[in-house]
Amino acid sequence: MKLDPYWVTGFVDGEGTFYVGINSQPSMKTGFQVLPEFRIVQHERDIQLLYALKEFFNAGVVRVNHGDRYELRIRNLSVLKETVIPFFEKYPLHTKKSIDFIKFRKIILKMINQEHLTKEGIVRIIEIASQMNRADKPKAQEIKKDLQMDKDNVHACEKS
Repeated sequence: MKLDPYWVTGFVDGEGTFYVGINSQPSMKTGFQVLPEFRIVQHERDIQLLYALKEFFNAGVVRVNHGDRYELRIRNLSVLKETVIPFFEKYPLHTKKSIDFIKFRKIILKMINQEHLTKEGIVRIIEIASQMNRADKPKAQEIKKDLQMDKDNVHACEKS
C-alpha cells in the first residue's frame, strides 16, 4: 500500500496522538523516565493500514492497544527526532493536534539535549506535556510536585 504524505498528515490529524509519559523508574538518575511516543490506534479490521504506516515511517511496532484495537507506536528517540518530527514539519498538521505536535517537538529537543536527566528538566517537560492532549494529568502533576519539594528541601539544607 503506497501512502501519500498529505493523506498521512490528514489521517494523523484525525487518528494520531503525540504523547509523553512520565513514569517512576528507580534505576534512572532522577528516579523518573520520560517516554515520548507517536501513536495511531485503529480497529483490528484496519490493521493493514497500521502496517502500511509502519512501512511509511520505516519505524515502530504494531501491537494490541486494548481489546480489538491495535496501535502503531513509535518511541525511539532518534526516529522521533530524525523521521517523525521532520515529516510533520514538512507536511504540517491542520487541527489542534498541530499545537500538541509543537509541544511534543519541544520535549524531544529537550531530551536530545539531555534535559530529562535532571529533576529541573523533568519538571519543565511535565509543564509542557501537561498542556498536551487532555490537560488532566494528575500523575504527572504529583511527580512535578514531588520533584519541586525535593528541590526546595535541597535549597533549605544548603542555607542552614
